[in-house]
Amino acid sequence: MEKIKMTTPIVEMDGDEMTRILWKLIRENLIEPYVDLKTEYYDLSIQSRDETDDQIVKDAANAIKKYGVGVKCATITANKARQVEYNLKNIFPSPNGTLRAMLDGTVFRAPIIVKGIEPYIPTWKKPITIARHAYGDIYKAVDYKVEEAGKAEIVFTNESGEEAMRKTVFDYKGPGVLMGMHNVNASIESFARSCFNYALDTKQDLWFCAKDTISKIYDGEFKAVFEEIFEKEYKEKFEEANITYFYTLIDDAIARVVKSEGGFVWACKNYDGDVMSDMIATAFGSLAMMTSVLVSPYGYYEYEAAHGTVQRHYQNYLKGEKTSTNPVATIFAWTGALRKRGEMDSNNELMAFADRLENATIKTIESGKMTKDLALITKMERPEMLYSEEFIQAIKNTLDGKIETVEEDPLETKIINEFLDAKLYKEKIDILNKYKDKLTDKLITSFAVSLDVVVDEGSLDKRFESLQSCVEQMAKFETTGLR
Repeated sequence: MEKIKMTTPIVEMDGDEMTRILWKLIRENLIEPYVDLKTEYYDLSIQSRDETDDQIVKDAANAIKKYGVGVKCATITANKARQVEYNLKNIFPSPNGTLRAMLDGTVFRAPIIVKGIEPYIPTWKKPITIARHAYGDIYKAVDYKVEEAGKAEIVFTNESGEEAMRKTVFDYKGPGVLMGMHNVNASIESFARSCFNYALDTKQDLWFCAKDTISKIYDGEFKAVFEEIFEKEYKEKFEEANITYFYTLIDDAIARVVKSEGGFVWACKNYDGDVMSDMIATAFGSLAMMTSVLVSPYGYYEYEAAHGTVQRHYQNYLKGEKTSTNPVATIFAWTGALRKRGEMDSNNELMAFADRLENATIKTIESGKMTKDLALITKMERPEMLYSEEFIQAIKNTLDGKIETVEEDPLETKIINEFLDAKLYKEKIDILNKYKDKLTDKLITSFAVSLDVVVDEGSLDKRFESLQSCVEQMAKFETTGLR
């Protein structure tokens, strides 16, 4: 099969921990066999950022400005614990924060909807898209640890060198902390226009929230900019599209969102969007089932997975254990970037491939094959829990048209449901013994994935004994914990 050609590279930004492992698997199994992939590669691992004094992140941002499209793996944002863990010489800012500051724009995040994975909030019938301002606020803040009594002030000096404003923040009587943050009207205006345009493109209502009752100047400016731009540039367009825009306080917005049926764009300031996008993703099923794209007003696009590096799974991976880590958001980051590259280069084949890969991923899950996080919440009767490599291979099989048809086995369904529903490990042991003669390799693998354990290879009896031993060990800790 001839591979799909690319004319312009995508900026590829590798990352950290378990998502770095998945990144390589996705690239090698789901993209390179079909696409003559052209990328300009940047290693944004925490070690590389430390070695280059964070210059690698700035270089990647400049490359996105050059080529227009980037795709990014999840990365570690260092703190004190991570500095010790990785022996870092410095604690650099969030790489996402640096990229967004250099590119500007808005991060749009929307859940990936799959049949059988129902939202935790039953009223939600349609996707909720988070529009997150991607510049400034606490992500570009200056903070300071106060060690002694004294006065903290805000001082603004204009370009002429004149002191235009001085205000007391707080008179400290002892140790404390201090932060100063900022934003600029140019970025707020581009944020507003991005949100209005996205709402028009998708024919969805737009909600914007802040806290101007408390932050009367800072949040008040966001509110005022949105209102002015809407009235001057978008009011008539919204009326023609039969959609609405309204502003409300963030606490009221959260209450409205929970009671809504979905189907709207929810615009949030930087930190609010960071938190609310994780809430929306989790409530729709999983953090790994969320698309994320930074849309810059200058025509740059950066796609990423809207979750972290899955540290616990990576620690298990380093021990030689298999993991059931969901790669869907990372797959959709790649497909989003490939589709946008195809759109910008008028490459219809590349755009069609991105669609096919997304459809194959969803079809695989809807056929009952999925990772543990989804298997534990699906409404499907008999999900097949797969390790990450197996799940990626299953997607490849679907992409290649090699779809297995599996007849429903009522007994298997009964056994799986009993095992997953058991609250205590002792109950799980009883279920294993009860159905010992009915267990298959597939069932044992599914149970192992659900428990995050690895069973020995070999005969069915040997694998059963290995699984039973793992559950018995867990039961001992459970008993100890109850004393």
